[in-house]
Amino acid sequence: MPPDVVAAPDADGTWLPQARRVPSPNHGPRPPGATIDLLVVHSISLPPGVYGGAAIEQLFTNTLDWDAHPYFAQIRGLAVSSHFLIRRDGELVQFVACERRAWHAGRSHWRGRDNCNDFSIGVELEGLEGDTFEPAQYLALADLCRTLRLRFATLQAVAGHEHVAPGRKRDPGPGFDWARLITLTGWPASAFASTAAAQLGAPPGTGDGYPDKPEDIDRRPR
Repeated sequence: MPPDVVAAPDADGTWLPQARRVPSPNHGPRPPGATIDLLVVHSISLPPGVYGGAAIEQLFTNTLDWDAHPYFAQIRGLAVSSHFLIRRDGELVQFVACERRAWHAGRSHWRGRDNCNDFSIGVELEGLEGDTFEPAQYLALADLCRTLRLRFATLQAVAGHEHVAPGRKRDPGPGFDWARLITLTGWPASAFASTAAAQLGAPPGTGDGYPDKPEDIDRRPR
């Protein structure tokens, strides 16, 4: 979709018509009175550095074969989700309705508040933390930001997982071009946790985008 065209949400409010629906069972209600005012950008590839397969969608829908790859043993049993995934070619996939609380940020903190899942929308970019992302992904992410702002006027900030879980998480990492996203959205730089351009050649990380230890998972009632 061209960057100057914004699609409105469909009639039931929070399943976007431009997204392919892959419903995840991993969600719950937001706390009473919660407002959606933060978008959290993640990166994920399963196995790390492998793109285009079905494993991400299988993880979010609790259908991943844990024995299909040695890496999956590290995340065996995780029940996680994100509202959206943006594939390398810019395809937008939606797993959780926006008014529901997806399980993407884990232990997290943003501007005086803990538990970012309560008030955020999670967006996964298919990619490896520290690596670069595709032009189509930036266009799709900017379009998604504007579309969500139409639906949620309270949406006012964009941060990376690395910003809401510093020291624990590093995605989307130095390969993500925050300056490019700012330009594409047309939003003020103050709305973003970073204004940095991509640092090419940064060492890639694990790219899993999810808690490394069981105690990192937000286990409050869902």
